[in-house]
Amino acid sequence: MARKPSGRGGGKGSSSGAKSSGRGLTGRNMRVRVKTARGRTASSTRWLDRQLNDPYVAEARKQGLRSRAAFKLVQLDDQYGLLRRGQKVLDIGAAPGGWTQIAVERVQPGQDGGKVIAVDIQEMEAVGGAEILCLDISLPEAPARMMEALGGQADVVLSDMAAPVTGHKSTDHLRTMALCEEAHAFACEALVKGGTLVMKAFAGGAHGELMTTINRSFDKVRTVKPEASRQESPETYIVATGFRGNI
Repeated sequence: MARKPSGRGGGKGSSSGAKSSGRGLTGRNMRVRVKTARGRTASSTRWLDRQLNDPYVAEARKQGLRSRAAFKLVQLDDQYGLLRRGQKVLDIGAAPGGWTQIAVERVQPGQDGGKVIAVDIQEMEAVGGAEILCLDISLPEAPARMMEALGGQADVVLSDMAAPVTGHKSTDHLRTMALCEEAHAFACEALVKGGTLVMKAFAGGAHGELMTTINRSFDKVRTVKPEASRQESPETYIVATGFRGNI
């Protein structure tokens, strides 16, 4: 069962190394009522209602973050202390850049050897403090190119990748879990011994098999659902620490 990190990015720490970020919800938003419109389907009306009344969407806009997903990484890092000044971080499937922004903020590239490389198969707008690579991580040469840009192996690999949604649940699950397997395989090539992998996964189906595989590679593996993750979403996040190296 997925755990929920305590607090909203700024709450009390815990004995597991939680920290306060200063990033979180800063106030209550008035509910926006969405009117029906000619040509708009019921599903698009529901989507618009959700976007207009999502406090994380509003807060991301207010704080200059590129996506509400940034708060998921904030909450995971506040709880588990994953990102630290001076680390080398690879953010794969990084577009539009919300996770990259948080990584830059916490790693402080240029300080104590810290570096953040954001990688995506599509073009991505620059993020101050990060280097952007437009690259397909499934290519054989991808790990070498990323580690060259990073100047060595990574302390942390981040992945918020998910396959485009088709609306067919089992298909969406399998496609996203295939990306998870790809991210795990890549992390096993890119991480230093003792390193950390944080990645999105979907609950159910192939999740158990994936966890078994990851448990062989890392000392501690958790499945977590941050508060910023919508309740109706099947997404969870795998937080794997203590990479054992290629054994």
